[in-house]
Amino acid sequence: MQALTPTTIVLIILAYFAMLIGVSLWTSRGADNASFFKANQNASWWMVSFGMIGASLSGVTFISVPGLVGQTGANQAFSYLQMVLGYVIGYFTIAFVLLPIYYRYNLTSIYGYLEKRLGVISYKTGAGFFILSRLLGSSLRLFLVSIVIDQFVTSKLGIPFSVTVLSTLALVWLYTRVGGIKTIIVTDVVQTVAMLGGVVLSILFIGQSMELSVGEMLTKVYMSDLSKTFFFSEGWSDPNNFFKQFTSGALIALVMTGLDQDMMQKNLTCKTLGDAQKNILTLSVSLIFSNILFLTLGALLYLYVGQFAIELPEKSDYLFPMLALEYFSPSLGILFVIGLIAAAYSSADSALTSLTTSFCVDFLDIEKSVQSETVKIKTRKIVHISFVILTYLAILFFEAMNDDAVINGIFTVASYTYGPLLGLFGFSILTKRQINDRLSWFICILSPILAYYINEHSAEWFGGFKLGYLILLVNGLLTFIGLYILSINVAQNGHETDGAKLQV
Repeated sequence: MQALTPTTIVLIILAYFAMLIGVSLWTSRGADNASFFKANQNASWWMVSFGMIGASLSGVTFISVPGLVGQTGANQAFSYLQMVLGYVIGYFTIAFVLLPIYYRYNLTSIYGYLEKRLGVISYKTGAGFFILSRLLGSSLRLFLVSIVIDQFVTSKLGIPFSVTVLSTLALVWLYTRVGGIKTIIVTDVVQTVAMLGGVVLSILFIGQSMELSVGEMLTKVYMSDLSKTFFFSEGWSDPNNFFKQFTSGALIALVMTGLDQDMMQKNLTCKTLGDAQKNILTLSVSLIFSNILFLTLGALLYLYVGQFAIELPEKSDYLFPMLALEYFSPSLGILFVIGLIAAAYSSADSALTSLTTSFCVDFLDIEKSVQSETVKIKTRKIVHISFVILTYLAILFFEAMNDDAVINGIFTVASYTYGPLLGLFGFSILTKRQINDRLSWFICILSPILAYYINEHSAEWFGGFKLGYLILLVNGLLTFIGLYILSINVAQNGHETDGAKLQV
C-alpha cells in the first residue's frame, strides 16, 4: 500500500495551521488583555468542555497510550484506565471545592487565592511552581510530537530536528499571540473533533483490514490479554496496582487540572460557577470513554502487527505513527497527521497562553498596572514569545535525554513539580492557620528534594514497595507538614494574624 510522502505530510500540516490561523483572525478581532486572559468570561460551557477533551488528552495520549498497551516487559494492557477512573474523584473535588473558591474571588490567575490566604511569597511561589510545571509538561508533549514528525517526515527531507521544532512553535505562536484563550476555546473544539475522528476511523480501518466486523473486532480485543484492566494480585509493589493507579489518577487530575492555570483558565471563561461545574463534570465522564477509545486502538494495533507479521518499532511511541504512515491507506495517513497535530497543539497553544497569563498577572501585576492598554499588550506579546523560546530550548534538552515512553516522563515531572502546589492549596483550604509567609518558598523547594530521596529508597525501606506516581501525595504531604510547622511556630510567638501581613 502506497504510503504518504514526507512532502505531502508537510503540506497537510501547513494547510491545517492555515485553517487555525484563519480561526485566530476571526476570533481575535478587537482583542485586548481581557479577552486574551479570560475571553471576557462569556464562553459557552459545552464548548469549553468539549474542547478540553483535546487539551486534556494531548499528543501524548494520541501516541503514547496506544503504544503502552503492549509495551514489552511492562505488562501494561489497559492498566492506564485505572488511573483514568481515578480522575473522576479529582474532577468532583475540582467542581465542588476549587471552582467555588476561584469564582468567589473572581480570579484571573488561580494562584491569587494563595496571596489572599497565605501571603505574597506563597502566592509567587505557587505561581512559580506552575510555570515550571507547565513549561516542562508542555515541552515534553511537544517533544513527543516533534520526534515523531522528525522520524517519519522532516528527517527524510533533510530538515534538522531543531528546525522542525522551531517551525512548529512559530506556527503555534502565530495563531495564539493576539486572541489568546478566546481563540483557543474555538480551536480546541476543532482539534478535538479532528483527534477523536482520526482514532475512530483508524479503528474502523484496522477492523476492515483484519476482515472483522465491529462486534468481532471488539470481542477479539476484550478476549485478549491486551485488554486486562484491573491489577490486584501482585500487591502494592506492582506499579500497575489498582489502588496505586486509582489514587494517583485522582491526585493527578486534581493538580494537573484543578491547580493548573492552563486548565482552569478555560473553566474561568464560563459565564457562571454553575456552567463551570457542568463543564468539569461532563469532562470527567468524556475522558473515560475517550481513553477507552485510545486503549482499544492500542490493542488493535498490536493485534494488527501480530496478524500481518510486522516488526515492532524500537520505541512503543512509534507504533501508531509507523503503521498509520507506512502501512495504512493514504487517506487514513492524512487523518492520522491531522489528528496528531490537533492533539499536540490543542495542549501546546493553551499552555503558552496560560504561561503568558500567569507571568503577566502573577509577576508583572499587569491587571493592577496604570500603564496604557497599548503598553500592556506589548508587554504581554514580549512575554508570550519569550515562553516560545524557553519551550524550544526545553524540547532540545529532552531530545538529548529521551529513553522511555513520554507519558511516563510527564507524570513523573508532575509528581515533583505539582506536589508543592498540592500542599499549598491543601493547607490553605483545610486549615485556618496562618504561616510565616517569608519561609514558605523554602518549604516548597525542600519538599520535592525530600520526596525524591524517599522515592529512591522506598523499595529498600518499605519491603519492595515503590511509590510510583504516589510520590505526588508524599510531596504534597511534606509541603503541608512543613507549612503546618511554620504555623505552629508563628502561633507560639503570638503572631496569629493575616498571612499577607505576617512578618518575622
